[in-house]
Amino acid sequence: MQRYSILWADDEIDLLKPHIIFLEQRGYDITPVNNGADAVELCEEKNFDVVFLDEHMPGMSGLEALSQIKNNKPNLPVVMITKNEEEQIMEEAIGSKIADYLIKPLNPSQILLSVKKILENKRLVIEKTNLNYQQEFQKISMAFQDRMNHEQWADIYKKLVYWELQIDQADNNDMGEVLDMQKSEANANFSKFIMRNYDAWLNDPKAEKPLLSHQLMKRKVFPEIGKGKPVFLIVIDNLRFDQWKTIEPELSEYFNVDQEETYYSILPTTTAYARNAIFSGQMPTEMAQTNPDLWVGEDEDEGKNNFEEEFLAKQLRRNNLTVKLSYHKIKNLEEGRSLADTVNNLFQNDLNVIVYNFVDMLSHARTDMAMVRELAPDESAYRSITKSWFLHSPLIEILKKIADKNARVIITTDHGTIRVKRPFKIIGDRAVNSNLRYKQGKNLGYEGDKVMQAPKPERLGLPKLNISSTYVFAIEDQFFAYPNNYNYYVNFYKDTFQHGGVSMEEMIIPIIFLTSKNAS
Repeated sequence: MQRYSILWADDEIDLLKPHIIFLEQRGYDITPVNNGADAVELCEEKNFDVVFLDEHMPGMSGLEALSQIKNNKPNLPVVMITKNEEEQIMEEAIGSKIADYLIKPLNPSQILLSVKKILENKRLVIEKTNLNYQQEFQKISMAFQDRMNHEQWADIYKKLVYWELQIDQADNNDMGEVLDMQKSEANANFSKFIMRNYDAWLNDPKAEKPLLSHQLMKRKVFPEIGKGKPVFLIVIDNLRFDQWKTIEPELSEYFNVDQEETYYSILPTTTAYARNAIFSGQMPTEMAQTNPDLWVGEDEDEGKNNFEEEFLAKQLRRNNLTVKLSYHKIKNLEEGRSLADTVNNLFQNDLNVIVYNFVDMLSHARTDMAMVRELAPDESAYRSITKSWFLHSPLIEILKKIADKNARVIITTDHGTIRVKRPFKIIGDRAVNSNLRYKQGKNLGYEGDKVMQAPKPERLGLPKLNISSTYVFAIEDQFFAYPNNYNYYVNFYKDTFQHGGVSMEEMIIPIIFLTSKNAS
């Protein structure tokens, strides 16, 4: 077992001999000194794992010693010990980035707890996380044996995300591999669940069904309008539930989370289908039939999401809602900064929609740019880079300004992504779309049944380019690859984040309701 070295500075150090013996008996090496100057000098000469500093010592005070120690070794943990409970002293010590603050008289257990919290935190967290996940592992695996409904699947996915984040924090690769295997098993069963039930969700009035993309505005957003405060709907595309949980703590200073829910993206889980469905309140077939001037098909080169504001205006009229509306789509840094500068002008509106495209750009950049692939080689790094972007983006500045006013904020997304690992061979003609997670066209050729087939697209609310058009969706962590240049194609796209198909990460997505903590 590793032995830790502790420097303890106190002008009454002889009186602390019983505490020192107590720590030494538990495997800690203690170096005692009776003044701040000696503590500073020893910290320069030797390496310690933690320093205990008495705040009130003659000559150089504990706070003065703390300042010099931190100047030389900013990462060395320092515990301030004092009889003084004045708030000013506490604030000065905390502002100097102390590791802990203890009030005399001390007791041995109090000291031991502080030491363990500082020096053995990682080991203890790993051990406890492993034990707790091992206990939960069996429960989750047993759930796969049952015929779960959509709510139970959402709960399972949330539990897996919770453990993914816990294991992430514990930095335990071994347990992470076990979790990856369980997630793969979950996605295999989830894909079977979707293949059994998705048709019924759209066609059977009696089927137990989740909230879907085209129902989101009517069921969740419109009821928030007209309650005396403006509504801000922020759609961050490609935002998975785990990414939301990563940025949630950064918003906790400014907002209360009133509700944290999930809903299901329609298929294909892409911007063109799922996000248009959100704003139109319609399935793709209905969009194509009733708004042929706004719907852009797979055979057209035009951008597929250029008419979201028009779709939304039509949906508002269908629901007899007369509202003052603003719509902003942020595609780059400059547009984000511009909105951050002018967001205060939006509080006069009933509904403000902000579509933020960064996470989608990140996923595509990760595919196309070697540097981004290096930065985000797995889910943990992908979450980390998302958090880093968020903390330095105009979006958090926009949210801070909204938090200063009395407004309702709803954060959601159109679909998630999954890291694809296994190629699935498919053949199609030149007219077949390029998405790696679903294919639409005629005469699609593939072997086996490890895909979700849609020979009758109209059953799934999907338009057909011609009478023999079909859709096929990749499941689990597969991606479609053509036999031509197969090896190059596989090497280029393996371990990239894609969307369009069937997985928990793509389909079970967050919708969050926030209220300001500090509204004026």
